[in-house]
Amino acid sequence: MVSSVLRDARRIVVKVGSSLVTNEGRGLDEVAIGEWSRQLAALVRGDGGAPREVIMVSSGAIAEGMKRLGWARRPSEIHELQAAAAVGQMGLAQMYETKLREQGMGSAQVLLTHGDLADRERYLNARSTL
Repeated sequence: MVSSVLRDARRIVVKVGSSLVTNEGRGLDEVAIGEWSRQLAALVRGDGGAPREVIMVSSGAIAEGMKRLGWARRPSEIHELQAAAAVGQMGLAQMYETKLREQGMGSAQVLLTHGDLADRERYLNARSTL
C-alpha cells in the first residue's frame, strides 16, 4: 500500500544504486535501466494518479567504467575511482537517454559537489537550474 505522503507528493527524488543498474559490477544492465525508465515515465505521466516531477540520482558509472577499461577488480584509490567514473559516466548517461527516449522523455545531467550546496550563491544557482 502506498503511503499518503508518497501518493500526494508532487516531486519525487529516486536514488538508484549500482546494484540496481549493473550486472553485478560487470557494466550496465540495459534491461534494468529500461525498467527504471519505464517506471519513471509512469510517475511523470501520472499513471494511476497525479503527474509528478521526478529527479533521479543514479550510480553505475564506476562499474561501467571498469568494464570499458577492462578492469576486473574495483579500484580502491580515489584517482582510479574517479577515472573509472569519468569513463563510465558517458555510457550511463547515454543508456538513460536512450531508454527514456523510448518512453517519450528526455534527460539531463546535473553534476553537483558539496561546494555547490554549501555556498549560498552556488546553491541558489543550482536550485534555479533544477
